[in-house]
Amino acid sequence: QVQLVESGGGSVRDGGSLRLSCVVSGGTYTGTCMAWFRQAPGLERERVAAIDYDGSTSYKDSVQGRFTISQDNAKNTLFLQMNSLKPEDTAMYYCAADALQYSDYDGSYCSSKERHWGQGTQVTVSS
Repeated sequence: QVQLVESGGGSVRDGGSLRLSCVVSGGTYTGTCMAWFRQAPGLERERVAAIDYDGSTSYKDSVQGRFTISQDNAKNTLFLQMNSLKPEDTAMYYCAADALQYSDYDGSYCSSKERHWGQGTQVTVSS
């Protein structure tokens, strides 16, 4: 059973920084097909940053240039470095892991059919 455990959340002032970590256990860690999501009260969960099947990264427009997603294969850990934090970044942040799949037709791709979630870590940014 794949387990994801986030840490690193906290309370910071506007303009501050935090580094979130997500340790993955119980499965085959590839360092790909992983993402950070966040959910603020009353809003839907949204994807913030992701690492695709080929290692490429993508970001939500509002965090581009401020957040950096990375991973460490040796530690089975996903990171999210968050700089220049704003009050609107306040949310519960979740780590998610999808399955790296392959088919002769599609080649390699990430499948969210059996997405695994962490328990979340709270980030609060005050003005």
